[in-house]
Amino acid sequence: MSLFRVLKSRGFLALLAIAMFASALLGQERPPSRFDIFTGYSWLHPGYDTYVPNAQENIDKGYTVSGTYFFNRNFGMGIDYGNARGCCCPQIYTLTAGPTVRFPAGRVTPFLHGLAGLHRMDLPSPFGNDTNWGVIAGGGVDVRIANHVSLRLVQADYEYAQHSYNYGLLQPNVSGVRLSTGLVWQFGEVGAPPVFPAVATCSVQPTAVFAGEPVTATAIGSGFNPKRTIVYNWSGTGVTVSGSSASTQIDTAGLAPGSYQVMANLNDGSRGGVASCNARFVVRQPNPPIISCSPDPASVPMGGTSTISSIASSSDGRSLTYNYTASAGSITGNTSTATLDSTGAQPGTITVTCNVADDRNPPLTASASAMVNVQAPPQPPDLAPLAKKLALHSIYFATAKPTREHPDDGLLPSQEKTLVTLASDFQTYLQSKPDARLTLEGHTDPRASVEYNQALSERRVERTKRFLVAQGVPEAAIRTKAYGKEQNLSDAQIRDAVERNPELSTEARERLLDNMKTIILASNRRVDVTLSDAGQMSQESVREYPFNAADSLSLLDTHETGKPVNPTAKKKVPTKTHK
Repeated sequence: MSLFRVLKSRGFLALLAIAMFASALLGQERPPSRFDIFTGYSWLHPGYDTYVPNAQENIDKGYTVSGTYFFNRNFGMGIDYGNARGCCCPQIYTLTAGPTVRFPAGRVTPFLHGLAGLHRMDLPSPFGNDTNWGVIAGGGVDVRIANHVSLRLVQADYEYAQHSYNYGLLQPNVSGVRLSTGLVWQFGEVGAPPVFPAVATCSVQPTAVFAGEPVTATAIGSGFNPKRTIVYNWSGTGVTVSGSSASTQIDTAGLAPGSYQVMANLNDGSRGGVASCNARFVVRQPNPPIISCSPDPASVPMGGTSTISSIASSSDGRSLTYNYTASAGSITGNTSTATLDSTGAQPGTITVTCNVADDRNPPLTASASAMVNVQAPPQPPDLAPLAKKLALHSIYFATAKPTREHPDDGLLPSQEKTLVTLASDFQTYLQSKPDARLTLEGHTDPRASVEYNQALSERRVERTKRFLVAQGVPEAAIRTKAYGKEQNLSDAQIRDAVERNPELSTEARERLLDNMKTIILASNRRVDVTLSDAGQMSQESVREYPFNAADSLSLLDTHETGKPVNPTAKKKVPTKTHK
């Protein structure tokens, strides 16, 4: 069988594929073995230089067994036994020994060897056999596929020997190629494990702190001898670092703001088992908190309280605490709000100081101020001018107003204006004299029956009362009285009032005196107002008829706009009812 056919054979290709697959999955890096035993198939091309009777060109039935002892990682001595048995002729046996040099590289180990020893070749009768010296030299490649097993992908050797038969009549020489493959059984270990560069990585946590906050530095090593203990030696630039373990804590108390470096040296005591690393951290510039505060309300009466609200923040994200002081009174609270009690403080300004502190040791602080005005109690007003300001005027109504059907009629614009002013002044008066009262007294002119005029006077005081209440006068501060046509002003009183009215010119006064009958009737269609207060003399309204008002003619008119029923006439209705 030719070399090409051997390489192409299915069994050889399958064995090669399995070996490569197993190498990828199972192979692992280990120290080189101390002792190797190889067993495998061999193929021999003898390469005879002379005629050998019935000789095969290639001997494809053979095996090889060898053993090698390694003194160190690369050099060893081995012994090799080979057997090549053809189907015809010849049969060759070898027993050789010699040095082996290998080059371990992870799972793959190339090697070279040179062997010398006995070489025997058997020929058919009448030649027999001959044993002589021979040499074998070559090399191959082993691939580790398990912890103690490698696949010898190929071993290619040059084989040489000289033979002589029948006293030199036949002297064939072997000068050929031997190819082998099989399994290598490996035992023991030699030398240190593969040396890879030792590497160290340093880190710090956190990477930015304020002075006084701890920093943890950690070093992680790789590529060190796992059978040795790593010793850690820490140092720092601008900072004191100590410790002999993988992690150490750095005290940053008293450090100025800036960048600092820590270094670690790792050493396992072996050659190459040394590595260093470094890491940096930053000490940040501390920022104090900021605060503002404000009072609500900003002005309080003596003995009153105000809520003080603070708005504070820390750009460094620190926790904050609050406290407050006041120049007068007392203040309580230790959160973002506090309460100022002005009890005991004199009228004037109280200065409140709002303080905030962060959680450092010592803390950084900030302050802000707020002003609270303490008001003096109001002085009792001088009631005489106030009572004088409360000018009371009688309210005048048109004839027969208001009616039962329309109880809200009857107040003309000029009279409403008078009531608006009166209501405003009386409410001011009530602030000092809360017990003050207004009494409304209703009157009618003497026309019509007593019953009709009584009801009309009641409607007039009720209409006046509702208007005052609508202007904000408390209803409880108003009393009403209705006199009908009783207690009317006399003719002399009305004439005197006309003569003393300061709003009338001489000409107007004379004209009115010539029409006193109409004036007397209009002067009694009114509601008088009386101011009464405990401890004060009652003040009655001034009965000044509004001759100059724009609507005075409506007040003077003695004719009805409707046709009221005269309650005193049962069988006869007068053509015109006067009130």
